[in-house]
Amino acid sequence: MPLPPNNILHILDTKVYPSESKEVNFDVANLHTSSNVNVPVIIERAKKPGPIVLFTAGIHGDEVNGVEIVRQLISKGINKPKIGTIICMPVINIFGFINLKREFPDGRDLNRVFPGTADGSLASRVAYKLIAEIIPHVDYIIDFHTGGAGRFNAPQIRISKENKDLNELAKVFGAPFVLYSKNLNKSFRNSCYKMGKPMLLFEGGKSYHIDESVTASGVNGSKRLLQHLGMLNTKLKARKPKNDTVFINESRWIRANYSGMFRASIAIGSLVKKGDILGNITDPYGKFNHPVKAPHSGYIINVNESPIVYQGDALFHISKKLKR
Repeated sequence: MPLPPNNILHILDTKVYPSESKEVNFDVANLHTSSNVNVPVIIERAKKPGPIVLFTAGIHGDEVNGVEIVRQLISKGINKPKIGTIICMPVINIFGFINLKREFPDGRDLNRVFPGTADGSLASRVAYKLIAEIIPHVDYIIDFHTGGAGRFNAPQIRISKENKDLNELAKVFGAPFVLYSKNLNKSFRNSCYKMGKPMLLFEGGKSYHIDESVTASGVNGSKRLLQHLGMLNTKLKARKPKNDTVFINESRWIRANYSGMFRASIAIGSLVKKGDILGNITDPYGKFNHPVKAPHSGYIINVNESPIVYQGDALFHISKKLKR
């Protein structure tokens, strides 16, 4: 939705003028105690017109590392654009964040109910309001996530393979890895795709945990993207990534062949060769020690950090084919 000729952004029943800073409330429902729940949407506008970029996190309430990335974008003033507008939503699923749970109180995963409905479940109503009242105004979305269930993701951007524009934006962002993955039905990313809104989905770290290297990757990548769009404040500098981004066409999970105590011995992001030992599964009684070996060469982009695993549990996510 293009801005009107006078360049006024009318969002969530609020008018935001050029050069203006506004914090508006994305409220859907109160707590069961009747207490108000404020979900701040922080809007920073430059005097000069330009793109409108949305940074989101906390779609899953336990993914605090994404929240920390957006928090740093705000606290460091990275969200104050040279041109255009930057909108930050650090915590979308405020109900899950309060309880440090992935889902909404209704038990639904917000990232599986998009585009939502105005009169549906609580999660569905939040999805609907986001899609109906915020996404039409923006030009680009960067959505921050983490690994779940004790699985630590290497910093990575996930995009669909056929989108050339997203490929270019992913290169600019400069995360260590880009993983090509299909848009899941009823996900936030898929709904934005159907609306013609480019989204970069960032994955890094794990639930209930803040990792400095993951946070730095998300913040620095955001700065590079804003610089590419001509939006980064001239007082700030976007550093080039230390290494080239690795594009991954295919990947697979290495699963546990035994139940027991698990310890990984390979660092996240490592390039391994077929047959390399990645970790060990043992029993509590010292009777066996089963090495977990790489079935083929590739990069380790996810490691299960749970000390206890069962047969069939995912242990490592390893790349198969790399983009040349």
